[in-house]
Amino acid sequence: MAFPTEFLDLAKRVNNWGRWGSDDQIGTLNLITDEVVRAAAATVRSGRRVALAVPLSQRGIQTGMIPGRVNPLHSMVAVNWELFGEGTVATSDDVVTMGLQAGTHWDALPHVSYEGRLYNGRSADTITAHRGATFAGIDAVPHIVSRGVLLDVAAARGVEGLDGGYAVTPEDLEAAEEFGGVQVRAGDVVLVRTGQMRLFLAGDREGYAMPAPGLSVRCPEWFHARDVAAVANDTLAFEVMPPEIDGVWLAVHALHLVEMGMLQGQNWNLQGLSAACADEGRYEFLLSAMPEPFVGATGTPVAPVAIL
Repeated sequence: MAFPTEFLDLAKRVNNWGRWGSDDQIGTLNLITDEVVRAAAATVRSGRRVALAVPLSQRGIQTGMIPGRVNPLHSMVAVNWELFGEGTVATSDDVVTMGLQAGTHWDALPHVSYEGRLYNGRSADTITAHRGATFAGIDAVPHIVSRGVLLDVAAARGVEGLDGGYAVTPEDLEAAEEFGGVQVRAGDVVLVRTGQMRLFLAGDREGYAMPAPGLSVRCPEWFHARDVAAVANDTLAFEVMPPEIDGVWLAVHALHLVEMGMLQGQNWNLQGLSAACADEGRYEFLLSAMPEPFVGATGTPVAPVAIL
């Protein structure tokens, strides 16, 4: 298909190809410098820790809407096995089969492509059935530790959760900055709370999935202007659906991952963090969100922790 001018103009304005060299594989994570991490560490005051991942279980987020993205299937391959003989120390062991993006996760840069291209202009053919992503796979990302900023859009609007189909705009992000008394700056990892996760936590898996709020196609320019390192939210699709630009599905994915080289995360549980930030009266924190280094993977489970 021919992409409309509206989308292509946006793509040009946020493009980062070559900004960190033609061989760069981590994109905007280059913005997390030593200075950024030292400043992030200085935000820790109370030492309060808030886990941001949903449980990994067979009754997880996936409902079959995304083919092949299965919830974790957990099996025991050894139960109290006396490996070295009767009366010796016994061991138990497990195996899991799951979609790497089934729960709380990061999308790696090759997760989407369009017009046959990935981030930095690489061919989408660098993803193969046997080797996976041979360029910019999640294993290229050694660590993600930075200042985290919660933009609590739902709380700023005075609601438990945004309506399904609501498009979160740059104006919403700025209102959430004002609400939290915080300003997004270069190298930040921005967490956008819509409140949608409350549905999953209450047992409504289908309601959590669709209809859902999500980021507007106007948001990538806002993140680009502020040199944001990565963005995550509390929804399944990340962006609002149906698409704002007619016929361009996953437009925000394409702008973030392909054009900007910016990781994005989905299914993050921001409910407890919202309460903790409100309790402490501040919306910045040290964030650790290490990817699991699956070689060639286009995404990874993550168990993020915010430290206030």
